[in-house]
Amino acid sequence: MPHLVILYSGNLDARTDLSALCRRLADTMLAQRDEAGKAVFPPGGTRVLAYPAPHFAISDGGTAGRAAGGDGDYGFAYLNLRMGRGRSEAVQQAVGRALVAAAKAHFEPLLATMHVGVTLQVDVGAEVFDAKLSTLHPMFDKG
Repeated sequence: MPHLVILYSGNLDARTDLSALCRRLADTMLAQRDEAGKAVFPPGGTRVLAYPAPHFAISDGGTAGRAAGGDGDYGFAYLNLRMGRGRSEAVQQAVGRALVAAAKAHFEPLLATMHVGVTLQVDVGAEVFDAKLSTLHPMFDKG
């Protein structure tokens, strides 16, 4: 953990580079520092995954968009960051602001040409069970 999962309408695949968005968001997460200057997220545990929804219905189906002179084609991207407990409220808020800024920078060109809803939600919670098997973490543990 942390994992940032993106669920998006499949019609965005042809209009924006979701792999580039994933990399931008992962880099943003890795750049975050807490009040003591320590990395907020471990490199070996940081994941950003994007899944297209091939079947979706958004709003009124495009009627309002067509009435306003557009093609009525709507899109969405729902970004959900799940992180473990232990980070301060200030750090959680800073992470959210940084991620929304990165998402905004990525989606700005698309928002100028298409009606798209972008939501970022950050969840912090207690795990009921948490087990990890990883050869990634040791690559980044230098001490």
